Amino acid sequence: MSESIESEQPTPDNLLHTGAEHPVDPVDLVMASGRDVTPELVEKARQKLEKEGPAAVEKLMP
Repeated sequence: MSESIESEQPTPDNLLHTGAEHPVDPVDLVMASGRDVTPELVEKARQKLEKEGPAAVEKLMP
């Protein structure tokens, strides 16, 4: 029985960004939260980014 890599490893740092290089998109925000990317979570993240701007991801990243 094999598990998926996603459940064993955190998201690699090179796949995450905080907006310094380019704008944060909703998928980035979901990934930074450590949750699975689903359409529902992407929509919630889009709304959060709309309300809070790039600071939304900085609350999740050290």
